[in-house]
Amino acid sequence: MARKAVEKTAMSIRQACFWFSLSRGAYRYEPSPNRDNEIIADWLIRLTENRRNWGFGLCFLYLRNVKGYRWNHKRVYRIYRQLELNLRIKPKKRLTREKPKPLMTPEKINQSWSMDFMHDQLLDGRSVRLFNVLDDYNREGLGIEVDFFLPAPRVIRALDRIIEWRGKPQSIRCDNGPEYIGESLKQWAKKRRIELIHIQPGKPQQNAYIERYNRTVRYDWLAQHLFDSIERMQNYAADWLWHYNHERPNMALNGLTPIQHLTQAV
Repeated sequence: MARKAVEKTAMSIRQACFWFSLSRGAYRYEPSPNRDNEIIADWLIRLTENRRNWGFGLCFLYLRNVKGYRWNHKRVYRIYRQLELNLRIKPKKRLTREKPKPLMTPEKINQSWSMDFMHDQLLDGRSVRLFNVLDDYNREGLGIEVDFFLPAPRVIRALDRIIEWRGKPQSIRCDNGPEYIGESLKQWAKKRRIELIHIQPGKPQQNAYIERYNRTVRYDWLAQHLFDSIERMQNYAADWLWHYNHERPNMALNGLTPIQHLTQAV
């Protein structure tokens, strides 16, 4: 501004410096180009051309730790930005997923069941599996099967026992585990005239009733006790299942137990 005032008006340098509160030494100062800046720029251009995936951090560490230059990182970064060498970050590609199908709300018992597996360990470290079955209508636990292995024939046998006293469901919802997509369960369901509904892969919310039930099983007793045998775990599961159905209020049922909800509906 002082230089323009001197060039375009008859104002002297002394007057311009006075009016703009500038010393005459600062007015006459001419910055001298620093040779180091050219060296830094040359190094940065060379590095980014030969190492295209290097950002500023790697370039600066290379100059500091490998080449031994003691330039301040702010100075190097300023030149890095002036040369517009910023490494472009490739944005993550968003995957287009199908919209999950809405979860059906059953209107009566045996309209829709859900089944799923859980995993845990005994006191000696051996892995065990739990097979849970739930009536989606009143969130009633229909059975918990515990064993080291639960292949498809065991799943079918457990479902047959439940059907003997509960009646046949119209449909059963499950995930895509090997026990559920095998031919034996498909033939059993076809013979029983039961529809098997497999959720979409990667969409556990489509089986939300049994997933929420599994969480209750985990936090109510499975994560609080250590069992030394399958028999003890199976007996405790049977006792807890009666407690869950008859004595444990369910917030999804307005604070009623599953049996109370079923009784009121009848």
